[in-house]
Amino acid sequence: MHRNPRVLLRAAASLLRPAAAAAAPQTLTNAAPAPLPLSLGRALLPGYRRAFSTDYGKDVDEVNRKFAEAREEIESAMDSKETVYFNEEAACARDAAGEVLAAFDALLARVPPADADKLRRSMGLKMEQLKAELKQLEE
Repeated sequence: MHRNPRVLLRAAASLLRPAAAAAAPQTLTNAAPAPLPLSLGRALLPGYRRAFSTDYGKDVDEVNRKFAEAREEIESAMDSKETVYFNEEAACARDAAGEVLAAFDALLARVPPADADKLRRSMGLKMEQLKAELKQLEE
C-alpha cells in the first residue's frame, strides 16, 4: 500500500475534475507530489511493454492474490503454535498453499513456453518461499 493513500485519492479525483477546477491551487502541506496514475504512467513510458499478455494478466493477478492469502494463513498458523487452534489453522494454511501452487502450475501449463519461462522467473521464487514457509510450519 502507498505511504499516503490520500495523495493517491486526490490525484485520482483531480483527473476526474474539469480543467478549470484542476487549475485551482492546492493547499497541501508536507505532501509529496502525487504519482502518475498507473495507466497514464505506462502510456508515457517509451518502449513500455507488459510482461504478459492481457489474456494471462488476470490469472497472474489471481495467483498473486491467492499467494497473499496463503501467506496470511501461514502467519496466522505460526502465531497459534502451541495453542489448541494450531491444527485447524495449519490445515487452513496447507489448503491455501496447495491452492496457490495448483493455480500456479495450471497457469504454467496454459501459457506459451516463452511466457511460462518469464512467469517462472518472476514468480518461481515466491512459490518456493511459500513451500519453505509451509515446511517450517510442519516442524
